[in-house]
This record gives sequence, C-alpha cells and structure tokens, in this order.
Amino acid sequence: MATAPQTAALPIFYKDLAPLNRQDHAGWHSRATDRAPWLAGQHAIPLTVEEFPMAQRHYPIIFSGGDDPVPLALMGMNEGINVFVDDEGALTGPLYLPAYARRYPFLLARLQPNSEELSLCFDPTSGLVGEFDEGQPLFDGDEPSESIKQTLGFCEQFEIAGQKTAAFVAELKKHDLLMNGELALQIDGQERPFTYQGFRMVDEKKLREVRGDVLRGWNQNGLLQLVYAHLFSLDLVRDIFGRQVQLGKGPIPVPAPAAG
Repeated sequence: MATAPQTAALPIFYKDLAPLNRQDHAGWHSRATDRAPWLAGQHAIPLTVEEFPMAQRHYPIIFSGGDDPVPLALMGMNEGINVFVDDEGALTGPLYLPAYARRYPFLLARLQPNSEELSLCFDPTSGLVGEFDEGQPLFDGDEPSESIKQTLGFCEQFEIAGQKTAAFVAELKKHDLLMNGELALQIDGQERPFTYQGFRMVDEKKLREVRGDVLRGWNQNGLLQLVYAHLFSLDLVRDIFGRQVQLGKGPIPVPAPAAG
C-alpha cells in the first residue's frame, strides 16, 4: 500500500491527500457536482499563464507577495470572500474557472520528498470520490478507467503549465518588474478610502524602460501579451469591490483619527 504524500503544508482547498491505487480504491467512483463549496471562502486562486487571456475578462490577475510570487485570480478583495460563489458553492454567473480549481479533488504529488516522481492523489474529504455506486469508476479491472486517464492527463498538463508560469515569473523578476502593489478604493458615503496591500504587480514605469531587443523577444514568444493581460485585468478591481459591497460583504470602515 502506498504511503501518504509527504507535504509540509497542503495546497489550498485540500484538507487531506491520499494516493490513488487499485488495492485500496478498486470499487470506488468519482462523481460530478454543480457546487464548489471549496471555492466559497477563497478570494484568490492560483492561475497559470496559459489562462491569462481568458481570466483577464472575468477578474483581476495579481501576484502573491514573498520571494516566489504566484499569479492569482482575484475573486474577492478580502480574505474569506469570493464574490462569484454563493455560500453553498454555486457559481453566481458565467465565469472562467481556473484549472487549479477544476482539477480538485485530484492533483499530482510526490509520495516521497526526495523523489521526482509524481503520483495521482485525491482529497478523501471532498465527498467527490468514494465507495458510492454512482459516478465514474476509478478503475476498469486492473487498469485505470478512461475517466482517471483523462484526469491524469489534465493534471499532467497543469504541471507543465505550472513550469511555464514559473519561467514567466522568473523573467519578470530578472528584469525587476514586480513591485509591491497598493490599491485605494472608495465606497460612496465613506470619508476615507479602503487601502489594499500585500500583493505584487508589474511596474509599468520600469516596463517602459525595458530594452527594445528584450521587448521584441517577449513579443515574439508571447510574454509581452501576458504582461498586458495582467495590467488590463487590474481595471476589474473596482468591479470586484463593487460586487462585494452589493453583497453586504464590504470591508468595515476604519474611523478617522480623532482631531487634536
């Protein structure tokens, strides 16, 4: 029997991980759902660069803070709030759903920390994989079912996209293009704007100073289009903030300092 993946911290959404294997899961099934409760409390979802062209139409694309920034789909301005999903996990309208969320409850993980081999795992707490009768079988005899083969292929493509995303971020860092972001958003009737920090974004001033030969290379390999997809998407921040306020989930106003 395979051992559980050795991970210091589980990725967002995942409460547990179990390696998929025929000995333990021969009669198990996976079932579809029209609810994504794991999304309800997540305001920022990891995004790959291949998704930027679609994602920029729906929500802002930002980068996480820290030494290893990750592109994020911003689905709410405050932690614990996703303006595109109701409390039961139903999408509130047409939306491009990031591949990170679509692969749940599956993902590829290393079973041993010193191994490069990735194995297909799943979250056994999801309620989407189990010993129930309905849904798609996980195995067909001794072999993975067609459904699992497709799932594995999707997860493998996600890993490849993740490598491309890391290379994209590394190029931005190489040219020192990521700066600490700050957004000030105003609610009608409130005296002071709400300020959001703790994320990173492309510095447009430094972008304009990048050498012409570098920009030509970026234009040819598609990197420049990704940069502008990120920048254009930031115009949607006010839409996300407005949705949050309409839902009654706006930030709590901070009283102005007392005079004197």
